[in-house]
Amino acid sequence: MISLELLRAVVSLGVEQLMQYRYGALGLLCLFLLSVGYKVRNTTCMSVGAVIFVLLMTQA
Repeated sequence: MISLELLRAVVSLGVEQLMQYRYGALGLLCLFLLSVGYKVRNTTCMSVGAVIFVLLMTQA
């Protein structure tokens, strides 16, 4: 159980660093909105995060 939580934390930190490196502050905002929206089951928050992600991907 502890190893699963540790793995989840490591993956989360890795994804955050990748988003910050590749997409900057908007990438972190996108990741934050998607994760918060998923946890609280807020479709508006998830939709805004998804739109920001799509906009970032079209610029890349």
